[in-house]
Amino acid sequence: MHLKPDLLVLDDGSPVNANSWFRRRQELANNIIPHEFGGMPPQHESIDIIRRAHSKVRDWPGVQYAIYEINVQFPENHAISLTLSLWIPPGDGPFPTLLDGDGCWRYFNDQVIYSILQRGNIAASVDRTQAAADNKDTYRNTGLYRFLPEAKFGVCPAWAWAIHRCVDALVTLKAVRSEAIAITGHSRGGKTVLLAGATDKRIAITNPNNSGIGGAGLNRLKMKGSEVIDSFFCSGNIFWFGKEFAAHRHRDTELPYDNHYLHALIAPRGLLLTEAYEDHNANPAGTYAAALSARQVYQMLGKKEAIGWAYRESGHAHLLEDYKALLDFMDLHLHNRQLERDFQRKLYPNLDVILGESQ
Repeated sequence: MHLKPDLLVLDDGSPVNANSWFRRRQELANNIIPHEFGGMPPQHESIDIIRRAHSKVRDWPGVQYAIYEINVQFPENHAISLTLSLWIPPGDGPFPTLLDGDGCWRYFNDQVIYSILQRGNIAASVDRTQAAADNKDTYRNTGLYRFLPEAKFGVCPAWAWAIHRCVDALVTLKAVRSEAIAITGHSRGGKTVLLAGATDKRIAITNPNNSGIGGAGLNRLKMKGSEVIDSFFCSGNIFWFGKEFAAHRHRDTELPYDNHYLHALIAPRGLLLTEAYEDHNANPAGTYAAALSARQVYQMLGKKEAIGWAYRESGHAHLLEDYKALLDFMDLHLHNRQLERDFQRKLYPNLDVILGESQ
């Protein structure tokens, strides 16, 4: 599916091929990340990783639990700390890792963690709100903003930054297969991991769940009932984004890009979109259209099967079914296990009608 702006046309109008993809990728990043998110946090000076605790898990024979403190230093003696929790399966390793950024919520529960371990993966969790509070009234006094008061980046980039620092820690651990790190998050956490995956090539698989507008869903094409930029003003959550994105309130279709850019920025690395048919607010049809467009990039780079989607019934939540779809995707791409599951199943036969008028 071809969406506008075209992923395979350079800004000067020239067609894109595999040799010119790096140039086009940089254009896409320059167009969307400063505009939608206000850019990314600045480079830190140094990072220290300290193991604070390590123990066996009584109810899960052979499983180990560890807590790491990630201390990140910035100029002028400013610093911020993150806490990373790991559950390590039995065996010699190293293992693929699934990092969930929504430690502030309860979706990443024992049932989910045990399912991850059973597949031979490390389960990891961080509370992204340590990098910035999810509170429109106080966020500027928390996390990174404490010593970056003039920062233009929204809270989503701060949360994505937290994911990146966890990857910094993970790649140093002997138990971790450094080239086999997957990340996942739900809703605003899904927006976060999509941005994190788009801006860190060390991440092997990115899985935004029900991420909606500002995430995997399109801005220009939406199904009936989908959120719009104005929705974030109404909910008070516009602080997740940059000021230029906010300036397009009531003018979503006039944005100079669309979010299939984020899908394409992850290519040729793994990308799995998990969505719910009834979650109209998150624009699952628009996410599917964006994925179809990005698949052209994956195909051009010889990695067509590295992008996929898994849709279920029901609504807005991060269910065990969603995690199991991701674990299947990890089985296929990180464990080289053969599956019959089709991650590129055709959906929405009347997609154009569902998404309304064309761009």
